[in-house]
Amino acid sequence: MRGRARTAYNRRIMNSGKSQTVRIALAVLVIVGAIAYLAVTGVEANKSYYVTIQELQSMGNKAYTRHLRVAGSVAPGTIQRSGSHADFVLVENDRRLTVAYTGDEPPPDTFKDNSQALAIGMYGRDGVFHATQLQAKCASKYAPAQPKTGATQTTAMATPAASSGGQ
Repeated sequence: MRGRARTAYNRRIMNSGKSQTVRIALAVLVIVGAIAYLAVTGVEANKSYYVTIQELQSMGNKAYTRHLRVAGSVAPGTIQRSGSHADFVLVENDRRLTVAYTGDEPPPDTFKDNSQALAIGMYGRDGVFHATQLQAKCASKYAPAQPKTGATQTTAMATPAASSGGQ
């Protein structure tokens, strides 16, 4: 009898060990699945598409549901600031886009007329791009160097002639 009792006891221990292994495997599977789900949804929520003003205006209903980035030049005389908020117009070729920036920080110092700006946010059904982030670079800072004035060029040309006449 003692032999049978030990065998039954050993079976119970082995069955409980298998049951515990299955429970642990299921728990790990649930945790890994939850982490994968959160990672995928987090990436989708933070994804923003880069589009031109022309592409934005031709996207139709898709434009209203996506987080977008739009770049263009700031139209001169269109910037209206109010604290950390700014309303302005981006221009790309002959296309114009009204932008309402309502970010946490004020627009950058380089945000001026004719500067290149990148607005990040959502396009509203009201035809206004509602930006929550704004990046700008100074147009003059990245422009090629301007040639010297005509007077300086004339002086440089006159100098060789004067030196050859003196010989």
